[in-house]
Amino acid sequence: SAVMRLAALLAGLRPVLPLVLGLSLGCSLSLLRASWSQSGGEEQCPGPPGRVGSLGGGARPEEAEGRVGTSHEDFRPRIVPYYRDPNKPYKKVLRTRYIQTELGFHERLFVAVLTSKATLNTLAVAVNKTVAHHFPRLLYFTGLRSAKVPHGMVLVAHGDERPIWLMYETMHYIHQHFGSDYDWFYIMQDDTYAQAEQVKALVMHLSINQDVYLGRAEEFIGGDERARYCHGGFGYLISRSLLLKLHPHLDSCRNEILSVRPDEWLGRCIIDFLGITCVSQLQGQHYHTYELAKNTEPEKEEEFRAALAVHPVSDMTLMYRLHKHFSRIQLDRAYQEIQDLQMQIRNLTSLTPPGEAGVTWPVGINAPFLPKSRFEVISWDYFTEQHLFSCPDGSPKCELSGASKADVSEIIESALEQLNSRYQPLLRFSKRQLLNGYRRFDPTRGMEYTLDLLLEAMTQKGHSHVLAKRVSLLRPLSKVEIIPMPYVTEATRVQLVLPLTVQDLDFVANFLDVFATNTLDTHDNALLTLLFVYHPYDAQRVSQVDVFAGVKAMVGELEKRYAEVKIPWISVKTEVPSQVKLMDIVSKKHPVDTLFFLASVWTEINMEFLNRCRMNAISNWQVFFPVHFQEFNPALVYRGEQTASSSTDFLRDGHFDRHSFAEACFYNSDYMMARTKLAADILDRDEVLESMEVFDVFLHYSGLHLFRAVEPGLVQKYALRSCNPRLSEELYHRCVLSNLEGLASRSHLAMALFEQEQANST
Repeated sequence: SAVMRLAALLAGLRPVLPLVLGLSLGCSLSLLRASWSQSGGEEQCPGPPGRVGSLGGGARPEEAEGRVGTSHEDFRPRIVPYYRDPNKPYKKVLRTRYIQTELGFHERLFVAVLTSKATLNTLAVAVNKTVAHHFPRLLYFTGLRSAKVPHGMVLVAHGDERPIWLMYETMHYIHQHFGSDYDWFYIMQDDTYAQAEQVKALVMHLSINQDVYLGRAEEFIGGDERARYCHGGFGYLISRSLLLKLHPHLDSCRNEILSVRPDEWLGRCIIDFLGITCVSQLQGQHYHTYELAKNTEPEKEEEFRAALAVHPVSDMTLMYRLHKHFSRIQLDRAYQEIQDLQMQIRNLTSLTPPGEAGVTWPVGINAPFLPKSRFEVISWDYFTEQHLFSCPDGSPKCELSGASKADVSEIIESALEQLNSRYQPLLRFSKRQLLNGYRRFDPTRGMEYTLDLLLEAMTQKGHSHVLAKRVSLLRPLSKVEIIPMPYVTEATRVQLVLPLTVQDLDFVANFLDVFATNTLDTHDNALLTLLFVYHPYDAQRVSQVDVFAGVKAMVGELEKRYAEVKIPWISVKTEVPSQVKLMDIVSKKHPVDTLFFLASVWTEINMEFLNRCRMNAISNWQVFFPVHFQEFNPALVYRGEQTASSSTDFLRDGHFDRHSFAEACFYNSDYMMARTKLAADILDRDEVLESMEVFDVFLHYSGLHLFRAVEPGLVQKYALRSCNPRLSEELYHRCVLSNLEGLASRSHLAMALFEQEQANST
């Protein structure tokens, strides 16, 4: 029995036996190492008398003094204690806005294009339309004075058309403005076609730690056979380290080196002062080029297909043809890579536990979204070739037009193309009719389509047959791109503009109280201007009875309470308070760089929203139209019960009012520019302004980004708005819809009707 108990004990300890042995062995080795280090520490090296334990022979003085030398101790982290001299005034440390700036990261590639007076409006424009948008940063350099810049191009004019001087000024400008921001600099001429994607791939495979002068190497005429310069017609690549070393010698090169060609001058400068020659191959990467010749067919040559740069390009048409050709090559290469990846995915999926059943369609795309409840089900939208049965305005049926019509046409054409490519030459399909169409947007993969097509299939012998075919297609989400936006700050002063009519008098006191609490008490950088809109009848009686006397008294009290604050007001007489006409008056009384926030009397101002107004409104770039949150009618929502919401609730019972465009953030300069275009369009027909809002002015006449988004920081209490019937039919209808949808939700309205019917039945 004892043996059995011992065997059972050993069987129980067997799983933990490796752990016990490992811990024992580790402890033993650590104790043994500690004893060795202690015994070694007791020994003292011989040295000069008078110093105990001093280092002998080849020891470095800094190690003898206890300082860290160049040994492996340099790589051990050390905690540097913070010490601040109490006798010196404390200075707040200002950190950079972006971590990329603080860590010293650089952008990858900067491109400079050299152009001239004869080619600025031809070849330079062709370069801008073909490859400019593929490079992260591209500038054009010319020697013209006050040259007229074509649309969409950034031009630097040096004022001297001499080729050597243009090259000197260009290199000096690049170093001064971009030398500390980019790792690579690609310099080309406007008669060069460069494959942008290939150039970007090239710099991704090169190390930035070397001095690189890469391009098509050419020999100097009558010079050293080993020295080479990079031919400017085919473009060349310069590293940041080489540019920094070259810059101090540019003045000497300009004065000492004589040359006719600017690329030879630059190559000679780099060789003479830095000892670096141009190479066509570096770090395993080849700079392939192709020289165009007349009466040739370059498409058949392998050297042409592999070229990064092609030169010379004689006219714009040839530039566009080259771009089309190389774009087709890139597209075919991308399709082939997709097919190879899909084949690899199929082969690997068969080795996974789900097997071939785990392959999604299309291969390599995320699987469709699986809802966890009925509330997460993504609905399908039904459409035909003429109509859409899920309309943006909520109507059950609307005409298919615009982008939706183009989308449906493209999908049908793509379906026929895929069918023909699969079944040709045995069958050829042609469309007779779209029987049914369904589409839905899956945020995990893209837009999905299901089409029921009535097709006519034609055989090789000429026999035809009509059949119905269901096809499924997917327009996948492409690579997400970050849209570059200009830098803005939260320190801009916001000028609030509040139009007031007689119907708004009951809500002014609450607006001014909230404004004083959230902006004046917090010393936010915001000002307020009131716009009193008098009816002609009230304007005639203003000397006897001023309908806005109470508001003016409130403003006077605020100015007494806050001595440094002035709240001006402007009086306007009109029967139709058009938002555009009122804004015209305010715009003329403020500087062009003023940031306006056009508010309504129900708006509750707060610092959080004002900061978003400053960040989202960008001069000459973007205007901001927030969608405020509108509370429902408490009489319908709570029906006599205690109102639920405390002040800590994020959003109370209500909805985002998409029918209201009363609030807007924009710069005065942007409004004046759009208003000028509007005036030229309508001439003297001022009655057109009564049917427009500020949103319409920016939408049709500005060309700026219109950013319209829900704004949880703007919460308005319920109030029945007064809709002016003298406004246009569209504006009046929008106001009525805003009032109706702001009553309550469908469930609350249904409950109110149910209780009313019960009360009537009893």
